[in-house]
Amino acid sequence: MMTDNCGLYLELMKKSLTCTQYEDLDGAPWLPHKRVHRWALRLVVPKKIRLSKIVKPEERLEGKDCPLLAQTMVGMERLNNLQYCVETVLTDGVPGDLIETGVWRGGCPILMRAILKAHGASDRIVWVADSFAGLPRPDPKKYPADAGDIFYTRADLAVPLETVKGNFERYGLLDDQVRFLKGWFKDTLPTMPAEKLAVIRLDGDMYESTMDGLTNLYPKLQPGGFIIFDDYRFLAGCRQAVQDYRQKHAITEPIQTIDWCAVFWRRQK
Repeated sequence: MMTDNCGLYLELMKKSLTCTQYEDLDGAPWLPHKRVHRWALRLVVPKKIRLSKIVKPEERLEGKDCPLLAQTMVGMERLNNLQYCVETVLTDGVPGDLIETGVWRGGCPILMRAILKAHGASDRIVWVADSFAGLPRPDPKKYPADAGDIFYTRADLAVPLETVKGNFERYGLLDDQVRFLKGWFKDTLPTMPAEKLAVIRLDGDMYESTMDGLTNLYPKLQPGGFIIFDDYRFLAGCRQAVQDYRQKHAITEPIQTIDWCAVFWRRQK
């Protein structure tokens, strides 16, 4: 049972991670859509000046913008779902650690660690897996579903490890229950030390990254544990990887919707 103080702490954490505790949000970066307009803008606007647009509160709550300052872009529904999954495995005694693959500024694993701390759970590790250098260039020969993917060109998705660690420190949550896996998933996930996992959150955007997470982590997910896919309803590559893996391994647990973007299911066997 969650105490009032525990509940208040976690609600404040989610508002802080999304920067929704303020009346005015922190905004989102703005650049013209056309390349020629972006080039012209650089000629007249100094590099040190960042242009931003006003974000509607509902967009931030629904996870439909890329914040300037907030530590997560997933929105409140997906954070609520993550809290539900972690607290459920704690209540039900499902063994195993917690992991997110593809962490951006670290918001979701920060919340994972906050939930463990709020409930006094000192026997689990939060694994933070990311290249901390953006997304990989697609390999369409091996993964045709990633053909034409341009996420690797997004500099704003490359958040250094030092920045993510600093965000953990802001909340007093950087300790020995947090471990970092730096590198491409194909290199780091096959040898990650955890033998059992209770909650897996995959946010790799691409087919390759999603399949790397499923192949290397799902066999470690304990019965009663949860797997979450941040981009299933939004990105075709992620969705195809999930469908291919489920078909190959005869997974029949129903896929449950979280919001306009994400889904999850609870492993039964």
